[in-house]
This record gives sequence, C-alpha cells and structure tokens, in this order.
Amino acid sequence: MARRNSFKQASEAFRAHIPDLSSPRFTNGAKQSPYEYVKTFKDTQFPPWLYNLTQAWEKLYAEPYKGVTVDGNIREGLFKEQDEGLDIRKIVNATENLLKQLNEEQRKKVQYPINAKEWRAWSNPEFLLRPFGLRLEEVPEPIAESILSILESALSPEGYQKALDAMRINHFLGEVVKLPQIMNKYSYNFILFGTPSTYHDSPWGFLLYGHHLDLSVFFKGPQIVISPYFTGAEPNIIDEGPWAGTSILHKEGNLGLQLMQSLTPEQQQKAQTYELLHDPAMKQTGDLTTDRWNKDDQRHLCGAFRDNRVVPYEGITCGSDQLSKEQQDTLLAIVEEFRIYLPAKSRELHLKQVKEHLDETYWSWIGGYGDEDAFYFRIQSPVIICEFDHHSGVFLNNTEPAKFHTHTIVRTPNAGDYGNALRNSKEKL
Repeated sequence: MARRNSFKQASEAFRAHIPDLSSPRFTNGAKQSPYEYVKTFKDTQFPPWLYNLTQAWEKLYAEPYKGVTVDGNIREGLFKEQDEGLDIRKIVNATENLLKQLNEEQRKKVQYPINAKEWRAWSNPEFLLRPFGLRLEEVPEPIAESILSILESALSPEGYQKALDAMRINHFLGEVVKLPQIMNKYSYNFILFGTPSTYHDSPWGFLLYGHHLDLSVFFKGPQIVISPYFTGAEPNIIDEGPWAGTSILHKEGNLGLQLMQSLTPEQQQKAQTYELLHDPAMKQTGDLTTDRWNKDDQRHLCGAFRDNRVVPYEGITCGSDQLSKEQQDTLLAIVEEFRIYLPAKSRELHLKQVKEHLDETYWSWIGGYGDEDAFYFRIQSPVIICEFDHHSGVFLNNTEPAKFHTHTIVRTPNAGDYGNALRNSKEKL
C-alpha cells in the first residue's frame, strides 16, 4: 500500500505541472522532424540560455581530451588491465550480427576509428546537435532491435532494464507533451568505435546517446568500462499506458537521503556545501565553460562536454574516522546502484576498487535533507564520481527543482572515461 500511495503522489506531482500544450513551443514542434526541430533552435537561438550553453560546449568539445581531475593533474597508475570474466564473445557476436544487416552506406555511417573524437559527442537534451552514427528510429525495426541486443549483451540484466526504462520514459514524455517525433523510445543514435574483437590488444566500443540516456561503453578483451554515462527522467515514472508502473532513479535518491539523514548535525553541516539548490554563493560569472551553475546542468559539474573539468573535493571524507560501517555500507550501496549497468563480476571488481579509496572519498550535498526536499549529492574519489540532481522543469513547468525530474551522471576521473587510461598511446583520444 505504501508503494502505491507513493506512486500515486508522484503521478499527481508531475501531472500538476503539465504545460499549456497549445503554446507555439509545442504546436510548432509537433510539425517538425528532429532535424527541423534543431535547425529552428539554432536559427532562432531560442531559448537563449540553452543556445549559449551549446556554444560553450563547442569550445569544450574542441579541447584535447585530458580527463576530469581534482586539481588539473592526472593521477597515474589507478587503472589496470584485468580479466573481468566478461562474455566478450557474446557481445562481439551481437555486434557482428548488426553489421551483417547493414548496407555499405550504413556501415560507413556507424563505424569510426577507436580513437575518434566522436566518443565525446554525446549530450542529454532532446536536440539532436551531433547526428552521428545510426539513429534507431530511422532504421528498419530488425536493425533497431539488433542495436538493443548489443546493449543487452553488454550490460547487466538489471542495467539493460534500466536503459530500456529510460528510453520508455522518454517515449512517455513525448506522448505527454505531444512531441513523439522528438522524444520516443528510438530517438537515440548509435556509433561503433574500432572493430569488434575478443582480444585485449584490439579494444573497441560503442556510444548510445540521446535525450536522458547516454552510455559510453569500452571493451578491452574481457574488460568493460561504462563511463561516462548520463541517465535522467522527466518524469521519473510512467503512470499510464503499456509501460505503466515503470519507475527509475528513486533508489539512488532514497539511499542518498538515508545517508545524509544518518550523519550527525556537525557532519551534515560540513557535507552541505550549499544550503539552497540555486544558492547565490554558487560561482556564476557568465562563462558557461566554468560556471558552477547553469540552467541545463544545474548543479551537475561533470555533464556533457565536461571531459576535462577540474572538480575540487568538497564535503566530508568517508573513511572509518568519519563514517560508521553502516554509513559506509550505505555509501557503497549508492555506488553499486550507480554502477548497475556493469555486469556482475565487473561491478564487483569496481566496487572493490572504490572500497580501497574510501579514505580519499568525499560526500557532498546541496539543498535540504528533509523527507520532501529536492537535493543534489556527489560521491567523489580518485576512481569514481557519482552525481545525483533533482531538476526544475524542461518540458514540465515546475520552476523549482522537484523529485519527479532526476539527472544522474557517472565519471571516471584521472583519464578513466571512455576507457582512455587502458588504451595504448596510438589509441588514446
């Protein structure tokens, strides 16, 4: 009964913020293809806050890849080749099955060199800013299903379900705001990098990207890196239709709130880096390449095109001198949920690495931590960054952050994103 009531409350909360769908934003958008939609955005430069951000992204995209750091310096020796027991043959077979179905033009469109810059081309808004690879909604259904089969073969079962749920919620949002040609379960692009191989000396990978789901997946023999990734949802439930009952990104938030509420008042004060979600103290100079807050990323620091960002540690450390064993277990449960896309053995090994750096791990929080408060938190160590943020509306019209619009990001700092730390010099981005 409690879950049904909670789901009912979440449904009522987001439905109270459905906008006027007779406004030009929606009536004009309903007549456009994804390409016409983004062209209108670029031609009109509207909304200006997002257009200006895309210009900042162009500058960041042009930078050579270095990696997210805490102080501008890469810490070496953190990542190593290892046998993770990955069923790489199954993944290669699924990928080769896709390639067999493609004609020459499609293969040329989808395949890129292993060190191609396009690894970094992903972004999370609904605007198709960089139309690389194959778009699932533009290929025959068997090809789209084959792309999903690659995803299914590479991810854990629960991770694959989470990805499907994100795509379905995107489809649901498109129906709610009557823009199904802009947002649907197949409005995602897929790129292959390198040649599918089972051998550790022939790395390869793929990128799936679109609104609220961006997965960078790198393979080196029986080893997998899924980083960076972005998963979001507005709303974060489906309350009607064939996928009714779908719900994502609640477990991470609930565990985060549990951890924050378990701290002493002194620890809470130290962990809470800003009291307000849009705090006046946040750095805002007008330079969108460096500012602490913008309307799209909001509190996120490691979103799209932030591949080289310097993110100083904030909050409290998570070693045994600060957190109890129970609190550390909650922290690790949060990390495990953030790493749910990884197959079980890979996830186990990654969590072991995170545990080894608990004394260097920081927990930071923005906003309140009452049961009904929207909030942001970050877990940051030399080997992982997890960000969780409640956002204001983009398609829904809530002007303040709400628990029904959630964004999550994982980064592997110190050049770990895109598997870069595991590549040889000829393969690096």
